[in-house]
Parts: sequence; structure tokens; C-alpha cells
Amino acid sequence: MTTRTTASAGVSAAEIELHGRFVAGLSGDAAEYRRFLDGLTGFLRAYLRRRLPRALDDVEDILQETLLAVHNARHTYREDQPLTAWVHAIARYKLMDFFRAHARREALHEPIDDDPRIFVDADTEPADARRDVGRLLEGLPDRHRVPIEMVKIQGLSVAETAQRTGMSESAVKVGVHRGLKALAAALRGSL
Repeated sequence: MTTRTTASAGVSAAEIELHGRFVAGLSGDAAEYRRFLDGLTGFLRAYLRRRLPRALDDVEDILQETLLAVHNARHTYREDQPLTAWVHAIARYKLMDFFRAHARREALHEPIDDDPRIFVDADTEPADARRDVGRLLEGLPDRHRVPIEMVKIQGLSVAETAQRTGMSESAVKVGVHRGLKALAAALRGSL
């Protein structure tokens, strides 16, 4: 397949040029391999800058890591495959490594003095929810409240609840069902 035919089939001129230089470099032509790396550097730099607009200082580091990874993995490249897709996969993995490391680093070093609102709100929702559920359960008769508390809140089985309360298993099930139905009706009435 000629270069003209390949280019007209939708393959970019950059792909054709980089592929030719890379293959020549794999065959031992050091000058062509150097030209390949120089050409690839421009494409990778643009790719990384588009994806890291707020971390431009890190682009060169990731670029060097990607070029090194391409070099180290050159023996895995299959000449019948598009070179750009192979390089793109390597660059994506390097970006993901960067994002993972950056997220961990940010999580460890989040300063608390930068946000004066840190002590404005406390997370009291779990305590509020427990209090509200407790109030709702207080309005139920014991035959409904106790099975709900033991099965749904404490996580006991129906059999364990029946054994501890002296109720039959079916009475525990009925108590849970009717109690939840009464709670739902009470909540609908309060809305």
C-alpha cells in the first residue's frame, strides 16, 4: 500500500510519518528513532496540555514518563496496528497514574485553614435521623415497635427476635409489616 493510498484511506500523514520512523528505529536506525521521538513529543505535549489545563507544570513530567514507557514497550508494538492508537493507550495509562497519585496527594494535604466555613456546619444528620426514628417508634404499640427495633434496627433475624421476645415468628413478621405500614401512614400525614 502506498503512502498516498494509505493517506486517502483515512490514515493521517502524522501516523504514516511516525509509523515509518518508528519501524525504521525498531530495525536499528537510531537517527530515524530520534526523529520519531522528536515528532511524537509535539503530539503528546499537545494531548497532555488539553487534558491537564490546570496542571501545566506537570505536563513535561508526564510527557517524559510517557516517552520512556513508549521506549520501554517498543518490543510489544505490532507493525500491522496503528501506531497512534498504541501510543494513545500508553499516554492514557500515564494520565491515569497521574490522576490517581494526584488525588491521593490532595486528599492527604487538604488544608483546613483555607476554608473558614469548616466549623460552620456539623454533620448531625445521623444523630438527627436516630432521634427522629426513635420518636416515630415511640408512637407505635409494643407489638409493632419491638419487632421493628430488633429486626430492622438491630439486625436480628426473625427467629432470634421471636426467641428473645417470646413472640411467634409469624407474630414478629406481622408486627414488622404492620408497624412499617403505620410508620409510612404517619409520615404521609406529617408531610
